[in-house]
Amino acid sequence: MQSDAQAVFLSIGEVLSQPLLKTNIKSLKRIHQGKVRDIYDIDANTMLLVSTDRLSAFDVILPTGIANKGAMLTQMANFWFEKLADVVPNHLTGIDPATVVSADEKTQVTHRAVVVKKLKALPIEAIVRGYLVGSGWKEYKAKGTVCDIQLPSGLQEASKLPEPLFTPSSKAAVGEHDENISIAQVEALIGKELAAQVAKVAIALYSKAAEYALTKGIIIADTKFEFGLDAHGVLHVMDEVLTPDSSRFWPADSYKIGSNPPSYDKQFVRDWLESTGWNKTPPAPALPADVAQRTSEKYMEAFEKLTGKKLDV
Repeated sequence: MQSDAQAVFLSIGEVLSQPLLKTNIKSLKRIHQGKVRDIYDIDANTMLLVSTDRLSAFDVILPTGIANKGAMLTQMANFWFEKLADVVPNHLTGIDPATVVSADEKTQVTHRAVVVKKLKALPIEAIVRGYLVGSGWKEYKAKGTVCDIQLPSGLQEASKLPEPLFTPSSKAAVGEHDENISIAQVEALIGKELAAQVAKVAIALYSKAAEYALTKGIIIADTKFEFGLDAHGVLHVMDEVLTPDSSRFWPADSYKIGSNPPSYDKQFVRDWLESTGWNKTPPAPALPADVAQRTSEKYMEAFEKLTGKKLDV
């Protein structure tokens, strides 16, 4: 019989676990509940981030959870944090989450939580686009630009951009919508020098990750990063990196210029929500069981392709 200490592995198509929509850790003070993560205070320097199985779409939290999503997000982000550690420091401390909660709470953090540094978060989302899709494609059709950046004429939907674009947005509160902002607005918020550093680092992170992902048969069309400063003013990447929640993943073998390829991310859920006529304001409709399960399976497939591992659950 397998011991409690051993990892339980889940493969695509196997029975999926019951989604965890909310944590209930009493040994620590909860200081924030985001769209996906519950954050708890540990001490002056560290805090606990627990990734639930909540899913948000169009900046609204859905009532239906996606099985094992939190474990997948945490483990995929940790994979990328390690792979990209030479580009910029990250928020991980290496402290075992099980050591900061009480014994009866360990199951809530196993495989889905990290202990991180407390950083001063920058008030922007650092979005990097490598391909012309989504809102960028809509703007390009109308004006020939993406976030007011002029692009060559003749590009099609899903075209690879001449070079990755840094297109920042505001960081909205839960239930509100992020909005694209200009480089000048970013400079006004955080200063010209730091704005230039964020843009350079974000593009470097995306470029290295996209190059690696291609070797695994996945195109990273776009992604978003969050950054923070430590007490010494050193820039760190934080929150999560390059997961299906923050990125648009396409299977390279079905990529074709001129159409939006099928994706490994929550675009599948967005497409279903769009088909319902929902007005994208709370409350969101519940997902049918088959949509939730197929979404979980797509997340799992992306995880296994990119990391070469099975998920610990």
